[in-house]
Amino acid sequence: MTEKTPQELLTKLDGGAAWINDKIEIQDEPSVRRHISILVAAAALEEGEKAAWARYLVRLIALELGAIPASIHELYMARGRGAVPPSFTVPAMNLRALSFDAARAVFRIAQKIKAGAFVFEIARSEIGYTMQRPAEYAANILGAAIAEGYQGPVFIQGDHFQVSATRYQQDPDTELDTVRALIREALEAGFFNIDVDTSTLVDLSKSTVSEQQQLNASLSAMFTHYIRKHEPDGLYVSVGGEIGEVGGRNSTEEELRAYVEAYQSYLPPKLDGLSKISVQTGTSHGGTVLADGSVADVAVDFEAMLTLSRVARLDYGTAGAVQHGASTLPESAFGKFVKAEACEVHLATNFQNMLFDRLPDALRAEMYDYLDEKHGADRKADYSDEQFYYKTRKNAIGPFKAQLWGLPDDVKGEICSAWEAQFSQLFELLAIADTRKYVDEFVKAPKITPARSAYFGEDVEQEEVGDLAD
Repeated sequence: MTEKTPQELLTKLDGGAAWINDKIEIQDEPSVRRHISILVAAAALEEGEKAAWARYLVRLIALELGAIPASIHELYMARGRGAVPPSFTVPAMNLRALSFDAARAVFRIAQKIKAGAFVFEIARSEIGYTMQRPAEYAANILGAAIAEGYQGPVFIQGDHFQVSATRYQQDPDTELDTVRALIREALEAGFFNIDVDTSTLVDLSKSTVSEQQQLNASLSAMFTHYIRKHEPDGLYVSVGGEIGEVGGRNSTEEELRAYVEAYQSYLPPKLDGLSKISVQTGTSHGGTVLADGSVADVAVDFEAMLTLSRVARLDYGTAGAVQHGASTLPESAFGKFVKAEACEVHLATNFQNMLFDRLPDALRAEMYDYLDEKHGADRKADYSDEQFYYKTRKNAIGPFKAQLWGLPDDVKGEICSAWEAQFSQLFELLAIADTRKYVDEFVKAPKITPARSAYFGEDVEQEEVGDLAD
């Protein structure tokens, strides 16, 4: 590592910060906030040492300016014991493209409505096809907080850190080691919220529900123990479990109880466990696209959500149940999640749809040509063009990252305005206004200084993620 690199990068902040005695020193805060996008762009688009330094410096600057990577665990446990009312649903947002710009819009709205309970996340699958390793994604989110003057806990989450059923069957030890390595990488990058997903290994061929959930529960407990061994001192990472693979049949109370009770039996004594449990109540990731490109209506079982969330909260002390795959639902559905006492809802695909709808025609056509060439094998015989591109276009996000960053200001402005309006509406429907008071009361956000060595290891090879959920 050369010490010239941080100095060269920090000159782009126009005197805002300097690297002195191996530490970051803020010299002009407004200048840092004005120019941080240049450093974030380097974190996203550069390679090797320069990208590593950019990601590391953004993390350090965020800590200095009060944007602190944090765990939502204590807030969720307070909700589980009744100290926080189940009167809002936390949005967990997967920002696949233009993550920095999208996160800026989130922080703008949050500050206007005094919201604190919101989560930024990225799934194992998305890390692959968007080409955003955890340290890069964290730099986008923390850089956005810096740019918008946001101070306080910032919740960054590993979503669907999922075990591939196929790879597990072929070589279980290697697959589990791969997920462990991703957990370590994410923790080092400031992801202090991890959703462990071993629901892919639920075995419905077993004769009893308890037997069906045993492997899921035992591996969830194993990963929880691993997280607790590697989490920073003074902080409990929020760990989520999952009882049914999203897109399958709806979860039941019997399954939830079987999973939690088996999980608790496998967890070492006195070890903090889950803060929430993901369930299936009728949605699918990305929605079901019809031949004309529209998304089919979905019937969500809100009564099941209410039952499962209350069992998870009242009987097991977690924040409640989590809804995945919800972003393509009609707006009328989101207020119902609050009434159904869902503690968290995951949102992704519609933000991606809004982006593609507003891209310049030439760039969209270039991305679709790429999909024809690289992903043509994914086209089913009965797919229309609209169905094929809708289902596969996420795979063009990573390869076209630089072109998306380089969009003209007016195009970016249109996209970001649409996102901001969407975030505003979702946050109102999910009732997260004024939740900053709960975050301030219950969330401890120690300033965890990252190990510089974590940013300068060998580059992780992008894995095949076609069999993983978003």
